Amino acid sequence: MINIQHLTFRYKKQEALFTDLSFQQQNGSIVGLLGRNGAGKSTLLQLISGLLQPQLGELSINGFKPFDRLPDFLADIYMVSEEFSFPPITIGTYIKATAPLYPKFEYGKMGNILQEFELDAKKNLNSLSHGQRKKFLIAFALSTNCSLLILDEPTNGLDIPSKSLFRKILVSSVSEEQLVIISTHQVKDIETIIDKIVVLDEGKMVYNETVLDISQQWQFKTVASLSGIETPIYQEKCLGGHRIIMAADSVEETEIDIELLFNAIINKVTLKSENHVV
Repeated sequence: MINIQHLTFRYKKQEALFTDLSFQQQNGSIVGLLGRNGAGKSTLLQLISGLLQPQLGELSINGFKPFDRLPDFLADIYMVSEEFSFPPITIGTYIKATAPLYPKFEYGKMGNILQEFELDAKKNLNSLSHGQRKKFLIAFALSTNCSLLILDEPTNGLDIPSKSLFRKILVSSVSEEQLVIISTHQVKDIETIIDKIVVLDEGKMVYNETVLDISQQWQFKTVASLSGIETPIYQEKCLGGHRIIMAADSVEETEIDIELLFNAIINKVTLKSENHVV
């Protein structure tokens, strides 16, 4: 579980990136963390994982203060960073050396995911392509069974078939006792697997809704013309017409267009629900 209360963080000689940031999230969800470049997504993930220390406020992850970096905390959180490197050793050697750090590591799951990703445990990690190394890192992360998994741009470097396989493997590999946070700009890669959307902008959590609530509140459509359509909440021109967000009705439920929703939020369109206001 994540509990952030009134957090302030700034880099040296820079204005505060976060001031009075608050955010809570229970386990049992796959959360999509979205935001513009420079919004602070990667910084927030580093604060959560204990790589950075806030100046003010409370930050608790599974009951621990992350920056204390206690062994029990580190054994139950795993972060797949956008940038990574490996020593010049084989996949099998890396697993043998590193897996014991994670008490819930499942070797059978690791073997199955490696097989699905077509990765040979005898291969040297540094002889693999960037995409293959990314797939190995994802496989290792899922096999740790950590309570909190953080994936920063996990689909960068993956080809189209691997992205599809990533979605399948992720959904089948995580349990209701885990919390997965996926930070990405590639929203199309994750829109079918997340069950909550969180948007970070200007140092604040400006949106925090479940996919179920969004689908019950709004419809997302592409129309040739706006003529005859009740004023949409938000609209963008596109090839062949307009992409629109409009209030949902009881007749039709549409797929969520996360990119359109994100653009509406960033453009400060007011989206109201029963218990949340942006």
